[in-house]
Amino acid sequence: MTDYPHLLAPLELGHVTLPNRVLMGSMHTGLEETKDWNRVATFYAERAAGGVALIVTGGMAPNREGGVFPGAAGLFTPEDIDNHRIVTDRVHEAGGRIAMQILHAGRYAYAPDCVGPSPIKSPISPFPPKELDEDGIEKQIADIVTAAARAREAGYDGVEVMGSEGYFLNQFLVTHTNRREDRWGGSLENRQRLPVEVVRRVREAVGPDFIVIYRLSMIDLVPGGQTWEEVVSLAKKIEAAGASILNTGIGWHEARIPTIATSVPRRAFTWVTKKLMGEVGIPVITSNRINTPEVGEQVLAEGCADMVSMARPFLADSQFVKKAGEGRAAEIAPCIACNQACLDHTFSGKMTSCLVNPRACHETELSYDPAEASRHIAVVGAGAAGATVAMIAAQRGHRVTLWDKARDVGGQLNMAKVIPGKEEFHGLVEWLTRMVDHPSIDLRLGAEPTVDELRHADEVVIATGVLPRDPGIEGQDQPHVVDYIDVLRGKVQVGRRVAVVGAGGIGFDTADYLTHGAGPSSTEDLPAWLAEWGVTDPESHRGGLAPEGPRPEPSVREITLLQRKAEKLGKRLGKTTGWIHRAGLQMKGVKMVPGVNYERIVPEGLEISFGKNREKPTLIEADTIVLCAGQVSERSLADALEAEGIACHVIGGADVAAELDAKRAIDQGARLAARL
Repeated sequence: MTDYPHLLAPLELGHVTLPNRVLMGSMHTGLEETKDWNRVATFYAERAAGGVALIVTGGMAPNREGGVFPGAAGLFTPEDIDNHRIVTDRVHEAGGRIAMQILHAGRYAYAPDCVGPSPIKSPISPFPPKELDEDGIEKQIADIVTAAARAREAGYDGVEVMGSEGYFLNQFLVTHTNRREDRWGGSLENRQRLPVEVVRRVREAVGPDFIVIYRLSMIDLVPGGQTWEEVVSLAKKIEAAGASILNTGIGWHEARIPTIATSVPRRAFTWVTKKLMGEVGIPVITSNRINTPEVGEQVLAEGCADMVSMARPFLADSQFVKKAGEGRAAEIAPCIACNQACLDHTFSGKMTSCLVNPRACHETELSYDPAEASRHIAVVGAGAAGATVAMIAAQRGHRVTLWDKARDVGGQLNMAKVIPGKEEFHGLVEWLTRMVDHPSIDLRLGAEPTVDELRHADEVVIATGVLPRDPGIEGQDQPHVVDYIDVLRGKVQVGRRVAVVGAGGIGFDTADYLTHGAGPSSTEDLPAWLAEWGVTDPESHRGGLAPEGPRPEPSVREITLLQRKAEKLGKRLGKTTGWIHRAGLQMKGVKMVPGVNYERIVPEGLEISFGKNREKPTLIEADTIVLCAGQVSERSLADALEAEGIACHVIGGADVAAELDAKRAIDQGARLAARL
């Protein structure tokens, strides 16, 4: 008897039966662009072996103008077909099925030869698209159909036609981007003609025994987006045109509403997909922020969809479905939707990976093979870096002693988890705690080792983290001055007017924490989150945008966030999430002040000035001043060991203190553990 009877139930598609209701959704990883096809195949085959019912690849361009960037992968030559067959063969050998996503970027293509329905530049690309004429539209259709036929020749089990997120086909559907007056624009029937024609001709080209998924934008979240009536109308036409499955797309890439970041509530948009159930006769897949088997089971049990799509959870743990089916859900490495190693990498032109699982997309060069001989590894610090070393070293067969002076595993992650919108970090801490509960790990919490205790270990790893940096401001020893650690641990009372010194990631998090009252954050209250970001039912308003706009709860404090650098606050935050943090604080009325000199702290607040000449002396009136002026590495134990001639590995914040980088800390820990 399974704990997840809906999630693990088979799904009948006519010519094929999928073994469960879990789709690995499309992600652009950058793997195909490496042209290392063994590496690509290893990535997908490992997920297939992990039990997922159907994999969808990252988007493959149907032609050069449709690629998301110059050089984007596709199926353009016979050699490409042979290379992709390496991938499909390996997936099939692992017992899985795989579909290729065909993605035409339209005006989102980051290249000067991009094309679209009308010459309207997108806000996320510098290149205005060339308006397609009749022959140009026919070429795009023919190229998409050819890509589908080549996918079948390459051994894929199906294709997914990307029709959402504001890409090419989606751009034809709304007058916001389609100003045409010919048969491809104007009336609803004309605007829907292109995606319907694409699906009809794809089905003709691939035959009946081939999966055709259409990714449908269920809620556009942009001005002038589709009404719900239009969404349902298109869904029915796509079904009639021959689609096997409808997958869910949420929001255009240019939408100013977060859809997949950690601050978005779990399953935040499954209510939209549920509205489509019963309107069509083919299976419907729901998506976005479904990251545990419990959430997936609940979504299906409530009738929100026939299948769930999870993408980044399969970066975090390739064995997600297998572990769920074997009663080992507690061992599933959690996707925390941080975006730091996946989407931030993708949009920076770097190889995708995962903060929680550095092996993701690096399977051929980072492996955790059994150690040739068991050794004693002493690890000091049970935060992100130290716990990772201990966990992987023990898995490889080493004996580990893990110390931490705190009473809990997790280190600085235990502060991150109290930040509103970062509740997913609870799951990461719980998982690390579970994984270091291992027969080969001697866990010693609330304890600090001496040099003598470490002297006889075969390897010593120092992961002692960071200490707050002393900003050296005159008057900082006054009672109304506190550091962020005491604030986030609830050890101090904070007044109504607050000045936050330092606007790095910790400064932003602390300011966000202080805007909230005692109740749950909107991340754990879906109606509140929808109101906060101005999302409503697309049956009521076009595109699902509330006419009154965002309606956040007001801040419980007056907060001023300050930094020394004369640049926009939050400029160095995550590429895909920084705007969310900035917008969230702005909606709460937080004042952001760059380019300041901290002159002195007085009982009334913080005195500042501006520029090299210390101009515009200003008093920021504050009842409490919170110091978030960065961190320094805690290396005292490492220095003591080195003074005694004892070699040690220093990782995580103890090595580099910059912005409490959990991604780097975990990656360092994993790679060290793989070498030991």
